[in-house]
Amino acid sequence: MTRGHTSTGSAGSKEIPAAADDPGAEARRMLRLAANAGVTVRVLGGVAVSLCCPTAQCPYLARAYRDIDFAVLSGEGRGVVDLFATAGYEADEEFNALHGRHRMFFWDPQHCREADVFVDKFTMCHSFDFSQRLSLAPETLPLADLLLFKLQVMETNEKDYKDAIALLADHTLDAESLDADGIARFLSVDWGWWRTVTLVLDRVEAYARELPGLPHRDQVEENIRGLRAAIDAHPKSSRWKLRARVGERKRWYEVPEEAHGGEDGNEG
Repeated sequence: MTRGHTSTGSAGSKEIPAAADDPGAEARRMLRLAANAGVTVRVLGGVAVSLCCPTAQCPYLARAYRDIDFAVLSGEGRGVVDLFATAGYEADEEFNALHGRHRMFFWDPQHCREADVFVDKFTMCHSFDFSQRLSLAPETLPLADLLLFKLQVMETNEKDYKDAIALLADHTLDAESLDADGIARFLSVDWGWWRTVTLVLDRVEAYARELPGLPHRDQVEENIRGLRAAIDAHPKSSRWKLRARVGERKRWYEVPEEAHGGEDGNEG
């Protein structure tokens, strides 16, 4: 496909706009195509943060987005494959045949850009089932889920810090936004998730302190304090307490395998 041209749909009757240069614009193109095809798709990862957070474009937090992460439902696998083919992507046939029940990869040859498609849940350092949450926001997973996606990365790097800070800078902790109570409730039944999120929150706070011109710094710090308070206050389950007795003597997170050159299996 040549840049700036259009491709033809599977029925040959409708032209499909070519893949966009900008990852955010491309994510929205895919969302429109998915809606037209009746396939449920949402964006997650760094590109989703960029769609939800104006602060992600400020000099201290702006970054490049190599790939685009998507969330889909397992019952729509055939529709997802057809969607990406119609949109001009090439499927990683071998990977998808082996792992397509949980994750799929598609390649945009025009921009040398990968679409990483998570099915029903993301499984990296920790697992999170989003299958009942795709209808809660129009373009992306809910903001709380986007934040958890970043806070579950034990080998945290700069892109994770920047994305988490953008979410904390631009949004509040109420139920319709970052939903501190919902996050606290989720963490209260899984000590491993809790330990990683609380550790990474400390790292995010330290990273933010090193950005002297960070916009909305007070909001970031206030949100981190508020989120910690909500997490600490929520009663913990028996399962959480049992695992807490073992603590860090046993590893509580998985180490994601590198996938397609990704730094941690997640380029988002």
